[in-house]
Amino acid sequence: MKKDINPTVRFYFDPVSPFSWLASRELPRLQAAGLRIDCQPVLFAGLLNAHGQKGPAEIPAKRVYTFHDVVRIAQQRGYPFQGPPTHPYNPLQALRMCVALTDADERLRMACALLRACWEQGRDLSDLAALLQIAGESGLEARHLGAAIEIPAVKAALKSATEDAIKLGIFGVPTFVLNGELFWGADRIDALLWRLEHPANDLKALDHFLQRGASASRKQT
Repeated sequence: MKKDINPTVRFYFDPVSPFSWLASRELPRLQAAGLRIDCQPVLFAGLLNAHGQKGPAEIPAKRVYTFHDVVRIAQQRGYPFQGPPTHPYNPLQALRMCVALTDADERLRMACALLRACWEQGRDLSDLAALLQIAGESGLEARHLGAAIEIPAVKAALKSATEDAIKLGIFGVPTFVLNGELFWGADRIDALLWRLEHPANDLKALDHFLQRGASASRKQT
């Protein structure tokens, strides 16, 4: 079989997630490995609802640990960190702006700009004026994108993208998909690059394990 010279990896993200931001900082590593980046905005809250989960920021102890971890990683890698004015916040307008961009390069540019604006510059992505400014700074048509967020087709496209992600088994962001295989988390870049060089060809042990049943279950409250 002929190897795809420039395979595509799909990057599922929501700017409300600080780990989506950390993952976006690693995208040049994927591009350097010859991967094309297909940026796919999805609503994190929709993924959580579909799988009956709470987000890290909704669990007090986990919220403290999560942001401690994010700041630690940012300091380790030399990334500036401020974080948004409030969190969680409503990312719908920002996500729709990305969805409205059909050009892959423009969508990726907007996504990365949003993530850096939020987590590095402390800008409010729930504020339309801030979003329009970010779009303009990114060389995109801010007025067009501002109008697009209210177009029914754009709203439907974001909903459809989130539903499609759920069907793939995606439960959180960031998630990368390479040749149908999921890589969840900003810390899975090395695993993805390893898989790129070592295509999966024998998953019998995994399939065998997943067929095993449970012998205990936790009481649900």
